[in-house]
Amino acid sequence: MKKIKVFAPASIANLGCGFDIMGLALDEVGDVLEITAEEGDGLSIVNDTPVPLPEDIEQNVITPVIRKFLEITGNKAKISVRVCKKIYPGSGIGSSAASSAAAAYGMNELFGCPLSEEQVVECAMEGENLASGGYHADNAAPAVMGGIILIRGYEPLDVIKLPVPGNFYCSVIHPIIMVSTKEARSILPKEVPMHKAVSQWGNVGGLVAGLYSGNIPLIGRAMKDVIAEPYRKQFIPGFDALREKLTEAGALAMNIAGSGPSVFALADRGDIAEKAGEIMREHFDALGIEYEAFVVKVSNKGAKLIA
Repeated sequence: MKKIKVFAPASIANLGCGFDIMGLALDEVGDVLEITAEEGDGLSIVNDTPVPLPEDIEQNVITPVIRKFLEITGNKAKISVRVCKKIYPGSGIGSSAASSAAAAYGMNELFGCPLSEEQVVECAMEGENLASGGYHADNAAPAVMGGIILIRGYEPLDVIKLPVPGNFYCSVIHPIIMVSTKEARSILPKEVPMHKAVSQWGNVGGLVAGLYSGNIPLIGRAMKDVIAEPYRKQFIPGFDALREKLTEAGALAMNIAGSGPSVFALADRGDIAEKAGEIMREHFDALGIEYEAFVVKVSNKGAKLIA
């Protein structure tokens, strides 16, 4: 019998302009799984957290990840998973991706690392498909690999790790409002006007250029979303007013985290990030909406083994 404990970080997808192709990992916040492999066959998942998870393992994102790993590698084993720590589902900070990444990374470690890092991401994408109805890596890739990730393409998967500026902070707030990824995707337009597409392409290019050159003002200017945000911001009370307050306080940008309802503000100084977090808390306090809030650095670390 082999047993390991693994952590995978929370993540923020899209980064404004990078719908389905960009994401970053957050420091300190994430999921912890304990995975045991022994001779035999079968899968069991036990939830030891207060966060509600599906009782039917067929509805748990961990299940297709583990099955995909065993299928790819040709291994057979009895696998037991204990969920020790869990991001709240529907939070917009990669709840399903954290569990999926932890499961994929943990299985790879248990069986002697037969898969490459990209193949581990592909396994984690199986959980994302169950959660949202599509094979997306904008949360799964940073949760596995850490840092800021660009997915150049999906057929085949082509993942690029971008430079992370030394002092890059995220202030994140998760208002306790349930927004499912499937619902948030269903309201998006099926076609995009050319002028909006051109604007979005320019922002993606600007963001990548800003990260490689360390041009912080360019990064802030580029983190604008003209495709999804106009439709998704309706789920977040006072979205435009909150952005105005954060910008005035010195935040580089404020965007929806993934499909929401979490929002994040990016800053290049810790004091600005702390102020942004305070403004976010005041905003939702005034609305009478409960929340979770974090002020953390953007992390270069992805999934990892823990004691």
